[in-house]
Amino acid sequence: MHNHSHTHFGEVSRQTSKRLTLSLVITAAFVVVEIIAGIFGNSLALLTDAAHNFTDVIALGLSWYALRIATKPAHAGKTYGYHRVGILVALVNSTTLIIIAIGIFIEAWHRFITPPEVDSTILIGVGALAFIINIVTAWMVKEGSENDINLRSAFLHLMGDVLSTLGAVIAGVIIAFTQWNWLDPLVSVLIGVFILYNAWGILRQTIRILLESTPENVDMDQMVNDLLQVDGVRGVHDLHVWSISENLRMLSAHIITDDLPVSAAMSIQESINEFLAHNYNIQHATLQMECEGCGNGLLYCEIKDHQHA
Repeated sequence: MHNHSHTHFGEVSRQTSKRLTLSLVITAAFVVVEIIAGIFGNSLALLTDAAHNFTDVIALGLSWYALRIATKPAHAGKTYGYHRVGILVALVNSTTLIIIAIGIFIEAWHRFITPPEVDSTILIGVGALAFIINIVTAWMVKEGSENDINLRSAFLHLMGDVLSTLGAVIAGVIIAFTQWNWLDPLVSVLIGVFILYNAWGILRQTIRILLESTPENVDMDQMVNDLLQVDGVRGVHDLHVWSISENLRMLSAHIITDDLPVSAAMSIQESINEFLAHNYNIQHATLQMECEGCGNGLLYCEIKDHQHA
């Protein structure tokens, strides 16, 4: 069973890696085209999208690297393996998105004050081509992004481009008929708002994981009540729940039982592990079985640094 799961995971990883590589190559090639078109068309919307596309290249490259290294086995120096690499990549990706959004707002403000003339033909043509390319690459990365924050950060990079190029095309059409050149920086601001909103969501989640916070959808009070319903469990303390990656959750706890032989205690432990896996998606739990009177009884044990106490 374990070998089958490992093989399946490796195959999924290879397929995802191929899609990321193809998306990266297509996006990198189009960045060059879009920069040239933006300069000749004097369009901030196209240059904005080119800048975002360039960060997509970086984001896709980092996500590809994280995906590859996450499959490496754990060892003495990395006992949890390399699962956190994807979280670090998502942190970098979301941070670059925020920096880009700020840069967009600054440049758009200057263009609102003195709107330059925009070549709407180039804006429409290149924008339409960019929209097609971006939606294809986003679709290629989407599979698996719902449950992987690393892939989701790359997917949001690409989806930002999908909406921004659509906005550029709409702005180009309106400018062609009205000469309202201020629509170009306006579209850029709207793109920036979208980027900022999604980047903040990813950034917030990565920080929660790195701080080893309790997963947002885990109700600790309910978990304790549920554990107490397991046959043989008399109490729970020193309870900790955290995430290594978005979907790899860990738990450690002291479980109070009657004064039982080891074999009977192991039966209770197996029941708890099965319950946690089925109801809370916690596949790795470290449980210390104890009898009444053991430990301090605190539900959430305070861990102190004795060197600075």
